[in-house]
Parts: sequence; C-alpha cells; structure tokens
Amino acid sequence: MTHTRTNATRHRHVALAFGALPLVAALALAGCSPAAETTGPAESAEDIELTFMNQSRGQEAALTQLAEQYEKETGVAVTIDSPGPADYLPKLQARAQSNSMPDIYSSFAATDMAPFYRAGWAMDLTEELDGGWADDFSPTVLELSKFEKDNNLDVPEGIYTVHWETQTYGFLVNPALSGITQDAAPKTTDDFIDALTAGDGEFSVAASLSPQLIQALASNWLTDDEIVATFNGEESWESDGWRNAFEYLVELKDAGVIANDSLLGGQDDNPNVETSFFTQSMGVIFDASPGVSVGLRTNPEFEDYFSIGIPEADDATETPRSPGIPGKGAVINPKGEHPEAALDFVKWLTKPEQQAVFAEVGRILPSNPELLAGGDVPVQLAGFAQGVENMQVMSATFTTDVKTAIVAEAQRLVLGETTVDDALAAIQAAQDRSS
Repeated sequence: MTHTRTNATRHRHVALAFGALPLVAALALAGCSPAAETTGPAESAEDIELTFMNQSRGQEAALTQLAEQYEKETGVAVTIDSPGPADYLPKLQARAQSNSMPDIYSSFAATDMAPFYRAGWAMDLTEELDGGWADDFSPTVLELSKFEKDNNLDVPEGIYTVHWETQTYGFLVNPALSGITQDAAPKTTDDFIDALTAGDGEFSVAASLSPQLIQALASNWLTDDEIVATFNGEESWESDGWRNAFEYLVELKDAGVIANDSLLGGQDDNPNVETSFFTQSMGVIFDASPGVSVGLRTNPEFEDYFSIGIPEADDATETPRSPGIPGKGAVINPKGEHPEAALDFVKWLTKPEQQAVFAEVGRILPSNPELLAGGDVPVQLAGFAQGVENMQVMSATFTTDVKTAIVAEAQRLVLGETTVDDALAAIQAAQDRSS
C-alpha cells in the first residue's frame, strides 16, 4: 500500500476515540516513578517470562499460537491474558493503580490509553521505528499512531503503539438473507437501497457506530481537511456535506430497510449487531474490519458472506473514503522486569511472517505494506482491504460531546422524532460546548 501523506505538517490532535473511560487520579500517581535500571547478571532467555494483556478475543487464537512459537524459537515464555473487551480497560486500570502493569498490553482508543501514556506506562518507540522497524508498517498507520507535540490529550510527543492491523469501515453482506451477490454488489448509495428493497433484506448499524457511518458518508462531499476543520470547530456541522450524510440515514429509514426501524443502542450494541449477522439473522450490517475476526470466533462455520466499501453518492463531489485507524497492536511497559525482552517479542510479532499468521488464523487485515499489496486476503476482508487504498487520514476526531450527540440524534432521526436540520443544530451546539 502506498499513500500520499497529505496534511503531514499538521499537528495531530487526537487519534480516533470510541468514548473515554474515566480514570481516577491514582492512575497517574501510580505511574510517576521513573523506570528502574536493570542491574545484576544477565538472565538467560529460559528465565524470562512475559505477560501480554490482550483486549481482543478475535486475535486470541493467533496471538496464543505465535506466543507458543516464540517460546520454542527463543526460550522466552509469553503468557497471553485475555480478560475480554468489556473487562479489559477496568482491569488495566486496576493493574496500573496497584503498580503491577503487564509487560505488554493491547493498544486501544487514544483517549482511553492517554492516561497510561502520560503516567509513563508506555515505551516511546520512535527511535526504534526510525532505525528501520518502520518498514514493517504502512506509512499511514505510523502517521495515525503518532502523538504530535502539544496534542490535546497532553501526551508527550512520540509513538507508543505498533499495530499489525489496519482498521477500515464498510458493510458485511450475507447474500442468502439480503439477496445481494458479490458480483452485483451495489456501488452507489441509491443502488444500496434498491438492492436491499429488491432482495427484501434488512440493514442494521449499532448506534455507537453511527458517527463512523456518518463520517464515511460525508466524505462523498467533504475533503479530509474539511472534516478535520469540523472536528476542530472551524467549520459548521450544518454544512451541506454533513446534511447530505444524515439525509441518507433518513432515506434508509423511509425505504423501510433498517431493521426494527431503529438503531440498536446500549453498551453492547455493536457486539449484538455483529452477533445477529454471524448467527445469520441479519442480511447487512455496517461494521469495522475487525468484525470479520469476531465472526470467525462467533461462528467459524459461517463463511458465505463478503464485505463492500463505502458507496458513492450520485451527486458526490469527492471519492467516498472509509475512516481509518490503526487496529490491533501492542504497547510495551518500560517499567516492567524485562522491557528489552518485551520489545524484542513485539518486534518479532510485527514482522511480515507473523502478520500473515494474524491474517490467516484471525482474519485480521494486516498493516504491512507488502502483505496489503499482495492482495491475498480472504473474501470476507476484500471490501475492507479496498478501503485501505484511500482511507481518511485524520488529525482530529469527534469530541466526546459531539459523538454523544451524533449517536442520540441518529437514533432520533430513525425513530422519526427529529429532523435533519434540528439534529445538525443539536450537534453544532455540542461542538460549541466542546470548544
């Protein structure tokens, strides 16, 4: 994958966030002590045991397989601790407060991880990446991983995560339930509605993912710079591009193709939407590429589905583009007992050979440019992979207030409780409160 690095001189304000978990002040205090220097005789590899705290169940099988392989090759034992997505952040917070952080832990949304970074629980990997390690990742993934100077999360400048997954957004399609085939997959927004209507299919999107759906649709009329300017409060949410995106949500509602005439909400809304798809009770869902690895774990026997990218509006002025973020990856604890051994393991884990295992065993869309360029990805990931070619590269994202407002207003729109103009006014008011 080759990307033109537009907007490279802009300061990055924040990577994509999915709602911050409040962390108490004790977290920062627990991490204030400097990293201890290693002294004494060097340990043999057989004496080293590392713990990787894993957030994603979708990658657990591949990660466990690779850890076992690494121990056979090096003698270094790696324990994979997978508390599950819902419990991951609370348990990581508890570990930080008790000063017992794991050697390696999964990266997560920037706003959720920033307190750990500020408290010194993350190794700055910039120097290592500049030394040649960066070749294992696409430039876009590295750019999205970087905290620029004076970012609004107050994280010191640097790169604290490396990622073996590229995450894009699109649609998962079950041809048996939707009547949509891969050969005749809809290319435009109108075709999408027509295909669902003709096939008597239903579409579902979790309320928590409605901001990403709206952002993707809006890219039909807005450039990356214009989207960022809106996130930063420099442009209005009441512009035509955002209005058109929300109008399409109303068109889906009016066509009667949204399941249950509502957007599923609640804490587990997207897992529940994914479950409905992978248990074959829903024809089409909007999801992120990691949903494919979730599906492999939920129902490994179900393989007769495919993915498609963001459809083009008939009156589009821009090429539609998926929002993109770094996906699954790792953070190294510099204050652990074996930080250098942890670094060695993560470097090995992100090599193309190991990224290929993640892709094959876990159906994870890789971040290595050679693997992406080879086009050798399962059909379930093919539509998401196409989204990598021109995905949005953002230096900002929704504020928490704005994201909350979009979720609420999108639900109200689908229920017929508000208009697009009133919804946009409410979102703009949330932006003004955030400024």
